[in-house]
Amino acid sequence: MADNSSNLQKKKAEKEHYSQEEVISAEVHLNSDKPQVLSDLDEVNRKLQAVDSELERFTNSADRTDYAIAVGSGILAGLLDSVFVGEIKITDNDVALSHEQVNRFIQEYADARGLGGPRLKDAISDLEKTFKVAQDNVWNGAGISVSPKNHHLADLAHHPTPLGLMAALVVQFLRVGTFVNRNGEWHFILVETHPKDIIQILVPVLLTGILNWLVAIAEKRYEAEGEREIPKILRTVAHLAASTPMLIEVAKCADNWFGHLVSDMGGSKNTAGGGMGIPGIFLSLLYEIASLPGLKNSGLPQFVNDLYQNKKLDLRHEVTLYKAAGKQMVPVVFNEVLVRLAYFIIHLVGELNSQGGIENVRWNKVVPFQNRTVDRMLTISSMTFTVADTADAAIHAAIETGGNWVLFSGKFVARFNYVGAGRAALAIVKEISDEKKETQLLHEKMLLSDQKASLFLRQLQEFKARLEERVSNYLAEDIVEFMSGFDYMRQGLDSGDSDLVIHGNVIIQKVLGREPQFSNQEEFDALMESDIPLTL
Repeated sequence: MADNSSNLQKKKAEKEHYSQEEVISAEVHLNSDKPQVLSDLDEVNRKLQAVDSELERFTNSADRTDYAIAVGSGILAGLLDSVFVGEIKITDNDVALSHEQVNRFIQEYADARGLGGPRLKDAISDLEKTFKVAQDNVWNGAGISVSPKNHHLADLAHHPTPLGLMAALVVQFLRVGTFVNRNGEWHFILVETHPKDIIQILVPVLLTGILNWLVAIAEKRYEAEGEREIPKILRTVAHLAASTPMLIEVAKCADNWFGHLVSDMGGSKNTAGGGMGIPGIFLSLLYEIASLPGLKNSGLPQFVNDLYQNKKLDLRHEVTLYKAAGKQMVPVVFNEVLVRLAYFIIHLVGELNSQGGIENVRWNKVVPFQNRTVDRMLTISSMTFTVADTADAAIHAAIETGGNWVLFSGKFVARFNYVGAGRAALAIVKEISDEKKETQLLHEKMLLSDQKASLFLRQLQEFKARLEERVSNYLAEDIVEFMSGFDYMRQGLDSGDSDLVIHGNVIIQKVLGREPQFSNQEEFDALMESDIPLTL
């Protein structure tokens, strides 16, 4: 009796414990004893949302109207190039004018820095004295195939490029000059270093290190006391402020590098306005590319060196090319602006019509930047422009040369728009990059979806297992209570105790989901004497 009563109370407690409701939502939020599974699934959902948002930006949704605009814009830009740009000619007068402009810039720069005088020679002399560089003559006698005629090209710190600035910083802080000779061979030469140079280098480095160390300590103490993390932007500002000594030295080095380049633009003080100046941006970049391992044995370094040393193609000559490129850039910019503007107007009108007002416009589908559809349109319009320009250059060259194929190539290259071809190449590279990114995002989405499906299936299996366990517990609980009720009834019949028989009946009635009308002999007698019908 006592055991049966104890079992009954235990089963009732378990029944109350399992009475909580299980919910499976679209996001599979399930009451579970494993919060890590929930966290993982939530993280997968967040990543999927981020991938979908990024994938939308890299998905091309251009329609026939967009493609027609792109082609039409390319054709219009081609007509503009044919009519207003035409053939590019660089004459001796153009070269002389660029020399004059560079010389004027040198004098104006020297005057702005409080240097020089009325003569170009004086300006160059003062600039050379003020903006000295440690590696200027270390190539002399080093046996690295660098001569006075090409040392500005060979010394990377004399290049007006990002790599040139990096080479200047290496000289300043590591005391090493970087040279590339006409054969594409790299040479690193230690420059003369005095104790004051070492002090000048180490002091800002040490100060920067100490200040950043103090900032790091302050950050940890603040976070420990305030029990909250410092915002990332404040961390960045603090470390930038702590790095001020080093940043000042870098700025001073960059200023000295640029000042020295200006002093060499127009030749030396002995050949002011003549001699060899520094190489231009294009030639410097070409020489740096030519010295790469895959190209240095191709003959390209020697070719670039010949352009600089023998053809005298320095910065002053490149200025004329920049002017020509600026003229050719007009139809290219026109094409770019027209495509973006047309896309913006047409898609804004479409959004206003479909969304019912300016407040509902999806600007990510309207703004003509960071948009795969616009990138595709620019690729088509740029290629259309280049095709039209090529046809125009070929037709004009054939007409002007009368079919003379010897003169044809000269006329063709003079009329061909190289800026437009470069823009088309960049557009193709961007298109390939976008396609690659879209493929990566689709692959990532597939993996995340597969992971989500696995987590979903695993949680369903766990829920099924728990459900089966609870069903079996309920069935076991019913069997125990049935047996308990029959035990009470048997004991009552054997002993002649009607209350035990009635108690057993009450237990069985409750298991069956019924509410008993009586729970003892006294209540049964009262029911029999009343007018209430007996329900079996």
